[in-house]
Amino acid sequence: MDWPFSRRGLLEGAAFVGGLALAGRTDAKPLDRLRQKQNPGWVIGTLTGAQAIAETLNVEGVGCVYGIPGAQENELWDELKAREVPYLLVTHEFSAACMADGYARATGRPGVLCVVPGPGITNALTGLGEALLDSVPVVAIVGDVGCGDKAKPFQVHSLNQVDLLKPVCKSVYPVTDVRQIPATIRLAFQVAMSGEPGPTAVVIPYNLLIEVADFQCPPLAAAGVPFDDAAFAKALAMLAQKSQRIGIYAGYGCMNDSASLTALAEVLQAPVATSVSGKGAISDCHPLGVGWGFGKHASAVAEKAFAHIDCLLAIGVKFSEVSTGYYGNPRPKHVIHVDANANNLGKVMPADVCVHADAGLFLSKLLACAENLRRPTDGHLHARIREAKKSHETTLKAIPNGTCGVDPLATIAALRRNLPEDAMLFTDVTASEHLAAESFRTTKPRTYFNPVDNQSMGWSIPAAIGAQRACGNRVVATLTGDGCFLMSAMEMSTAAREGLPVKFVILDDHAYHYMQLLQQPAYRRTTATELAKIDYKAFAQAVGVAYREIANGDQLDGCLRSALDHAGPVLIRVLTDYGNRKIRWIEAVRDRYTKELSASQKIRFLARIGARTFNGRPEKND
Repeated sequence: MDWPFSRRGLLEGAAFVGGLALAGRTDAKPLDRLRQKQNPGWVIGTLTGAQAIAETLNVEGVGCVYGIPGAQENELWDELKAREVPYLLVTHEFSAACMADGYARATGRPGVLCVVPGPGITNALTGLGEALLDSVPVVAIVGDVGCGDKAKPFQVHSLNQVDLLKPVCKSVYPVTDVRQIPATIRLAFQVAMSGEPGPTAVVIPYNLLIEVADFQCPPLAAAGVPFDDAAFAKALAMLAQKSQRIGIYAGYGCMNDSASLTALAEVLQAPVATSVSGKGAISDCHPLGVGWGFGKHASAVAEKAFAHIDCLLAIGVKFSEVSTGYYGNPRPKHVIHVDANANNLGKVMPADVCVHADAGLFLSKLLACAENLRRPTDGHLHARIREAKKSHETTLKAIPNGTCGVDPLATIAALRRNLPEDAMLFTDVTASEHLAAESFRTTKPRTYFNPVDNQSMGWSIPAAIGAQRACGNRVVATLTGDGCFLMSAMEMSTAAREGLPVKFVILDDHAYHYMQLLQQPAYRRTTATELAKIDYKAFAQAVGVAYREIANGDQLDGCLRSALDHAGPVLIRVLTDYGNRKIRWIEAVRDRYTKELSASQKIRFLARIGARTFNGRPEKND
């Protein structure tokens, strides 16, 4: 090859020759290829740090890496492409974390994101925090500033990456030697899935990406699962008492064990309620499936079914604030609490028996003792559940049209009518998340998703995109408020660019209605809750997605069917009117919070409400 005799030509020539030399050192040699064939699952060969990362992700079976390239990770992204590791460019690192989260919830496998240090990490922290509090396995591959003798002070992005990540991750693994890379990443995957799942992070200085080493890294030995035999024996003895009427409360920890959970419910003749994250662990159409929660804040069907139980069997659930309506689940006479994380046991609801155990293993061992546990079919219980469900379905069929738009409960009911049973619905932090948790019927695991315990606004749009990228043959939709839309709407351009056919249902009432419901009764006015009006049609056109608009309830079914028939992504704006729609969760939580106020606090609140009610001047809402 000839180059012009110039400074630029000499530099290009040197780069070319240097590249050939590097390729000669790091491409898989015939012996390396033979060793890899003889040792499947190993990372073997003379590789750069970046190549070792890509190889490790491949042998871990990663379906997609979500993120944005940056100066400290361009070498890695080039190797992801060279070694055919699937990846997806996002518009913001918050979305990268949420997409990895959505991937993990949809598939049950760890989601992966790749971000640069500094702002890449700080942008991703909210999404990682959601994964941590919601027990979702995510692995973050995080760049870092240069290290070693040649490292200079005051490098760009030189925040303390490890300390930033620690509060939002189960474990953080800083890499200091290129030879540590495969084993460290494999450990991060294992820990993300072990016990109570959650996010992990591997922090790798960028200079290690171009260092070369000889790797011979085998798969890790399988991690054990916890099981407390002595506590299991106590639980078994309690459940074997046929006079005990059992109720099962199932969390996200049961999501992989739906068949076992359902079988145990039939053996015990126990109604099964779930946490929000656990929706789908048992079919809502099963005679013993009663919806989410079992207090005044949650499913009315569950509240009625659990009113008569003597013993609560809680499996794979933490009793977190949101799922319990500010800790409002009533405590029956006896409680058995089972969880893979010993630190969760009995923390919120005191338990007679705490069983540190993997949910699937616990369920299988109970089923092995089924004949000692089996109750006769409880016809009265089945009838009570059947009548409660029928009453709720009647309510859903009698929703009046709103005066200024669509009642959100009508939108939720229409989504259920039109989405396939295996469709995935991603809800967001809106007042309607509680309506959907109660009224959107789920019949299959991993079909209903909500950012529960970090309540990360804007989560649903990127999380749904992440799930659609993983499950291309499934229908994926969101139920997103207009305030949440403003947090992550630009990510719709990613769906358009990649042809990911997510159906983005946006409830538009020009307000943070959730905050209005909380503020108005307490302060007799609202503050900082009114949103700018958006031209959604123009926005959809700008980012390249199709558009539909629903202005009244009569248009719901036709418009949703049209959107579902469209081959690409669609933004569906639903003009929404909450009217006087009551939300059980908000009403119950407000009542519990008020009861916990001290006498002086109640006096101060009442005095302020009285003054603003009778001052003769209308309070301004904004």
